[in-house]
Amino acid sequence: MSTPGTGPRSAPVARVSRSALTANARAARARGIHSFSPSIFDADAWGHDAELVRGVLEAEGFRPDDQVGGATPASVLGGEELLGVAPGTTPALRLTGTVLSVKDLRAGEGVSYGFTFRAPADTRVALVTGGYAQGIVRSLGGAVDVAIAGERHPIVGRVAMDVCVVEIRDAVVRRGAEALFLGDASAGEPSLADWVRATGLLPSELITTVGLRTIREEAP
Repeated sequence: MSTPGTGPRSAPVARVSRSALTANARAARARGIHSFSPSIFDADAWGHDAELVRGVLEAEGFRPDDQVGGATPASVLGGEELLGVAPGTTPALRLTGTVLSVKDLRAGEGVSYGFTFRAPADTRVALVTGGYAQGIVRSLGGAVDVAIAGERHPIVGRVAMDVCVVEIRDAVVRRGAEALFLGDASAGEPSLADWVRATGLLPSELITTVGLRTIREEAP
């Protein structure tokens, strides 16, 4: 996992928070849970970095439960709870892209593959790093928002391989601005739950793909 701020920003960045992992682990311990399912470490801890996750579990005194098979029982800490995928937990992974450019779009003009989105009126759009090659699946186009400077804007048109188009209308957005794809629903940010509703895929499928395909950094 790279050091924050050192990687290139030509691709989206997944920041995995040690403090969020710790908070979720401690919340489980407060309910009397002391062991975890080994499936937490599948696919590099669901794309969250197995070494980081293992360190948090060891620091918080958890032990593996080798008897777990199939669904994780309520008495054992599972990946959805530790990684903040389950409702009521803190998401450990935040996914951001970067605004590459901003341009005017006139009424009737289209964007992305096949021009499936055509502006009904004059508007403005931003090209943002992050596409289906990094786990931002194509069905998210026209279905979910990103947040730029705390304001939500819809992804429009088809998601491309490495970029997507976001309609910003009259918002002040500049090249290099950060676009938040996945954050904390409790803070009103775009979240994994939005992606699940839009795609019908499992939370574990979506978050694992993102974590394995993007630039990944450890956050405090």
